[in-house]
Order: sequence, then C-alpha cells, then structure tokens
Amino acid sequence: MKSDKSKLTFWLLLSPLILWLATLIILPHIGMFFVSLREKVGVREYETSFANYAVFFNEPLYWNTFARTAYMSIAATLLTLLIGFPIAYYIAKLTRGRTKTTLFLMCLIPFWVSELVRTFGWMILLRETGVISQVLQYAGLVNGPVEMLYNDAAIMTGLVYTSMLFMVVPLVTTLDSLDDSLIEAGYDLGGTSFSILREIVIPHAMPGIVSGCIVVFMLSLGNYLTPILLGGKDSLWFTGLIYSQFITRFNWELGSAFGFLLLGLSSLIVFLGLKLSGQSLSKTMAR
Repeated sequence: MKSDKSKLTFWLLLSPLILWLATLIILPHIGMFFVSLREKVGVREYETSFANYAVFFNEPLYWNTFARTAYMSIAATLLTLLIGFPIAYYIAKLTRGRTKTTLFLMCLIPFWVSELVRTFGWMILLRETGVISQVLQYAGLVNGPVEMLYNDAAIMTGLVYTSMLFMVVPLVTTLDSLDDSLIEAGYDLGGTSFSILREIVIPHAMPGIVSGCIVVFMLSLGNYLTPILLGGKDSLWFTGLIYSQFITRFNWELGSAFGFLLLGLSSLIVFLGLKLSGQSLSKTMAR
C-alpha cells in the first residue's frame, strides 16, 4: 500500500515537468519536423519531400554559415573554459568564507540584467565613439577613433562574456568537492604544479568541465542577439538565417529544416565531446 502511494506521489510530482516538456519542447519539435518535410508546389499545395534539406546542401552560403557558426561556437567554448577554469579554481580552492561568497556573487551580478542590456553595454564600450576608443585616443596610443564592433573579435567577446557564468558554476561545484589533502599529497610526493593539475585537478574536475562546455556550446550555437548586435547584419550566424526564413521571408518550411539541422549539429558535437572525454551525459549532469 505504501509502495503504491509513493509511486502515485512520484508521478504527481513529475507530471508538471512531463507536461512542460511535452507541450513546450516535444510537440513543437514534432510539428516543426513535419513542416520541414513540406515542399510548396502551388498555392496552399504541399508535397512531402526532403527538398528543404536539399536547398541547404545546394547553397554554399547556407552550409558555409553553418560551418562558421559551429567552429566559432567551439572556439568560444574553449576560450570560456580557459578563462573560467582559473577563476573557478581560485574561488573554490584559494578563498574562504566571505571572500569566496563575494567573488561568486560578482560572477552573478552581470546576469541580474537581460542579455540584451549586457550586449548593449559592450556596444557602448566597443563602438567608434565608445569608452575604449576614447581612452586609447586620450592615452595617445591611436590617432583617431577606433571601431571595434562588427567583427569576429567582438562576437567572440560577447559570446564568452554572456556564457562565463555557465562555465564557472559547474567548475566551482566540482572543484569544491576536491579534497585539499590530495593536492598536498601530490606536492609531498614531489609533484610539480603542472603535474598535479594534470593528474589530480583536471581528472576530478572533468565532469564539471564537460558539463560547462556542453551548456556554453549550446548557448553559443543558439545565440541570436550577440552575433547580430556585435557582428552586424553581415555577421553570418546560422540563427540569423533561421530568423530570416521565419520572420522576413515567411518560409517556415526552410526555417524548420534549418532548425533541425542546427539541432542535429549540436547533438552530434555534444556526443563526440562526451566520447572524447570519456564521460556520460547522466554522470556529467549529476555532478
């Protein structure tokens, strides 16, 4: 009797999540998939085919933008990891008490405002009449205004900045569980800082590294605001093409196909990343 009640309680608690996933994620994706298979042959006349996917592979602009979005997202993920790992290690292992709380809070403060506001902040800093350009001119390092917007460096800066928290949090959580005595034992046995990092710290932090990389990569790959605002209308980001097909050209069939291609790309890269790191998705997310 108790077992039946516990099962009923479990499913009642789980039902809102199942309902949310089904109505907002699963069913819309199924609908979009069927839309992507429709080929318009006349006024309100459609046939089932893979013509929309063929359009993608037959147009160099589409798959070049697709590839560019992929490697820019991977580069942003790696750069975020390189910057975020030392920050997370310092917060988790080298600080205590109020200092640790303050530093962690400082990582959270930028996310108290929306991504749009944060991106506009970078536009104010990087534009031709922005703060950085004026400081460089005042210091005599440049002779005139410097335009730092509308290039790949600006896009990369925005992607790393907007994703940093999602890398730092899992790393801090994982590194915080590392016993300090293991690091001390490594030094006692004659290990160098690099060998301890390679043999003790990184293997222990690997679930946090993989978890952070997955989240940051997915956010970068699906980002729309940052590439468009910091890279300009010619930024060539795949989400911009999807937006254009849905909103500008009202070509929902091709836009749906592009969306599923992006979903397939992200799933493939995450799968390869898990295989290369020797991690599983369940264990990574559990940590």
